[in-house]
Amino acid sequence: MQPLSVCVGIDISKAQLDLVVEPGGESLTVPYDDQGLATLILRLSQIAPRRIVVEATGGLERVLLRALVDAALPVIAVNPRQVRDFAKATGQLAKTDALDAAVLARFAGVIQPPERTLPDPQTQELAAVLARRRQVLAMQRAEQNRLDRASTRVRKRIEAHLRWLNAELARLDEDLDDMIAQSPVWRDRENLLRSVPGIGPVMSRTVLAELPELGLLNRKQVAALVGVAPFNRDSGRLRGHRTIWGGRAPVRTALYMATLVATRWNPVIREFYRRLRTAGKPPKVALVAAMRKLLTILNAMVHHRTPWRSAVVQGA
Repeated sequence: MQPLSVCVGIDISKAQLDLVVEPGGESLTVPYDDQGLATLILRLSQIAPRRIVVEATGGLERVLLRALVDAALPVIAVNPRQVRDFAKATGQLAKTDALDAAVLARFAGVIQPPERTLPDPQTQELAAVLARRRQVLAMQRAEQNRLDRASTRVRKRIEAHLRWLNAELARLDEDLDDMIAQSPVWRDRENLLRSVPGIGPVMSRTVLAELPELGLLNRKQVAALVGVAPFNRDSGRLRGHRTIWGGRAPVRTALYMATLVATRWNPVIREFYRRLRTAGKPPKVALVAAMRKLLTILNAMVHHRTPWRSAVVQGA
């Protein structure tokens, strides 16, 4: 049995997984397939590490994370930017798969990132469909921009692709409808969120997939998690502007769009936004504050399982 301070870093690529154990520097490279995962899990079970750290690489890590969670191993997915900053701070400028795994192992031991419950497979599947929907929308915008300056022959092909993208978007929305309908928990929570003026299906489903912590944290914690909490930029006599940073980009983007709608149609958010603008706050500052206000309301509603009632949430 290894001491509790043993930490493991795993670097992920399409073809292979590179593992490094700290302290000691033991390394292991396995192919990223079923046999390689079985070998990796067997070795990790023998090591019994305190933490296993991998980078969140935009989806490539999902199979590994699910396999490690199913094996009851303490895996944590961390922001790649944090790891890069840590590597620079420790003087590690060279970059290979093995070196990256070693940096992750040292990061796990020094920083000790907190463990976070991995979403269940159904929530991960919902998040994947939502991510695909965002990709299709991005392709639509790109093709529409090309259409204006395309030649006649190319224009026909772009129009055909746009028709396919429109149909694909409709199919994705149908899939999302079916997934929500099959889960009583998701159905109830979506109805709760959709009772708020300004909250549409994109926002409610993004919250279901990307923010399962909603209702379980206090308002400061959930604001920091989404990335709408202001951070000070003060040093010595300098008093900089507060800025928001980090957080979960898909949730923040959906919240931004929902807040834009809410500043027109939601009586609480509209009045809050107007009051800030009347007080001289710049539009962007007032809008971010309104985003935070709306998120706080949603967090309280989910926590108490109470639908929208403007008279109740005025003080949220």
